Amino acid sequence: MNLLVAFDALITERNVTRAGARIGRTQPAMSAALSRLRALFGDELFVRAPSGLQPTPRALDLAEPLGRALAEIERTLAFTQTFEPNTSTAVFTLGLSEHPAHVLLPRLVERLTEVAPAIVLRIRSFTARDDAVVMLDAGEVDMAVGVPPTNPTARILIRPLFEERFVCVLRRGHPATGVPLDLSAFLALSHLLVSPENERFGIVDAALANRGLKRRVSLTLPQMYAAPSLIARSDMIATLMAGVVSASGHEDDLCVLAPPLDLGPVPFMLAWHRRNDTHPAQRWLRAIVGGLYSDAFADT
Repeated sequence: MNLLVAFDALITERNVTRAGARIGRTQPAMSAALSRLRALFGDELFVRAPSGLQPTPRALDLAEPLGRALAEIERTLAFTQTFEPNTSTAVFTLGLSEHPAHVLLPRLVERLTEVAPAIVLRIRSFTARDDAVVMLDAGEVDMAVGVPPTNPTARILIRPLFEERFVCVLRRGHPATGVPLDLSAFLALSHLLVSPENERFGIVDAALANRGLKRRVSLTLPQMYAAPSLIARSDMIATLMAGVVSASGHEDDLCVLAPPLDLGPVPFMLAWHRRNDTHPAQRWLRAIVGGLYSDAFADT
C-alpha cells in the first residue's frame, strides 16, 4: 500500500523530491520506493527527461485504476471517522423482540425520515432473549432491543432503555371486576399465559410457587399482542406488561387492575457487540434509539 501511495505521488508530481514532500517522505525514501516499484511491476515506470520524470506506457496504464482504488480507500477510511446522517445511505440491521418492535419502530422510522431520509433499516425478529447475543456475535444485526440476556458477557455491551410494569386485565363487565382482586380471587380465575419462549411456567407462576401456590392456566400463547383481544372476548385473566395493553388498541375493552403479587418490572435493553462500539454511524443510531425511548417512556 505504501508503494502504491508513492506511485500515485510520482505520477502526479513527476519529480522525486516534490513527490516525497507531497506524502511526507524524504528524497532517499522516495528513490528507494521507486526502485521497489520497478521491481514489483517489472518496468522502469519513470524515466528521466529534461522536464522531469516521464511515465512509461506501463505507468500510464496503472495510473488511472490505482488512483481510483486509492481514492476509494481514502473515502472508506474517512467514513469510519465521520458520519453525516442527512446524506448517508448506510444500511442498519436491528434485532427487535415483539414489544420493542411495536413501540419503537414507528417512532424510529418517523425520526429517521426527518434526519436521515436515505438510511435503510432492516429488521430481524427474535423471541428467546439469548437469540440476540447469537445474532450480535454472528454480525447478523448491528444492535438489538429486548430483555437482558440470561448470561451477560463482556463482549456484548448493554444500555438500559426502559422498564415495563405488570398489570392484570379482564374484559369489561367481567364478574370479577366488581370485587377487589386479592390473591384468592386471582387464583379462582382461569388464566392466559403469554410465553414468547413457549414455556409453561412464567413470572407469575414463579412468584406463586414461592408461596406454595399454583394457578390454573387455560391458554398459553407466544404472541403477547394477541392476548388483549382474547381477554376482551373471554372470561380469562391475563397478567401483561402495561405497555402491551396500551399499545394493543383494546384498552377500552379491558379492565386494568394491579396484580395481587409483587412481580417487579421487566427491563428492556439496547445491546450491541463490543467490536461496533466506536463505529460513528452505529454510535449515532444508538443515540437516536436511546433518545426515542427516553421521550416515549419518560412518564412510564
